[in-house]
Amino acid sequence: MTPRTWLITGVSSGFGRQLTDQLLARGDRVVGTVRDTSKVSDLLEAHPQTFRAELLDVTDTRAVHEVVDRTFAQLGNVDVIVSNAGYGLFGAAEELTDAQVDHMIATNLTGSIQLIRSALPHLRAQGGGRIIQISSYGGQVAFPGNSMYHATKWGIEGFAEAVAQEVAPFGIGMTIVEPGGARTEFRHGSAQVADLIGAYDDNPAHSFLAMLDPANGLAPGDAARMAARIIDSVDIEPAPLRMVLGSQALQTTLATLRRRIADFEAQTELAASTDFPPGQ
Repeated sequence: MTPRTWLITGVSSGFGRQLTDQLLARGDRVVGTVRDTSKVSDLLEAHPQTFRAELLDVTDTRAVHEVVDRTFAQLGNVDVIVSNAGYGLFGAAEELTDAQVDHMIATNLTGSIQLIRSALPHLRAQGGGRIIQISSYGGQVAFPGNSMYHATKWGIEGFAEAVAQEVAPFGIGMTIVEPGGARTEFRHGSAQVADLIGAYDDNPAHSFLAMLDPANGLAPGDAARMAARIIDSVDIEPAPLRMVLGSQALQTTLATLRRRIADFEAQTELAASTDFPPGQ
């Protein structure tokens, strides 16, 4: 198999690190963005010819454009763009600060949008490529205490699904990856928790506290296996629009969508009642 070149955001941990480790092991070339190069010093030492680290905070739009432009200028073709950088923020909507809301949107939503927008002119010029947007099954379902995380994931999924239709004629494929819970730093380490308000104690909004406690069991998903399936997806033509990873995630998503469809179907007469009568 011909080695590919990948640009991946957020490679210091989680799925970004798993993807990078596996890609370098098989001989691919990776440009990975980090906010601290010391987190990937081992990769820089072990793979000096095939791994390059770029300092990037995805909330800095100008820097996103600069990193993408520089990567294409220096390496030529980039086969796969992986928009992965992001984090979790837990707490009832009322408990979040304005700064937390703004930073969550800037990182998980705007940062991903700008990365994809930055890459599109280059992918068109080279005649195609693949974009992988790491989302979550939380881009289809919603849980209390996760409102802003869901807002960003539902938002980026709508953006990516629309863009997929715009760029398909140029040979650019788009895949939205919706993992379930996995044993990464995302849940037990990097997740942020709001300053909790006592009024929400014994409220569904604080149910996430049990999920974040490792004493209650680890997530069922294997991040290494998930990363391998993401890598495999690049060989699928046409690009799958969505990939749900994890049996629990798929079951929950299907149950949610079935309820949603039933709710919509029950509104058939209501929806029709707002149309002009036939012939008018």
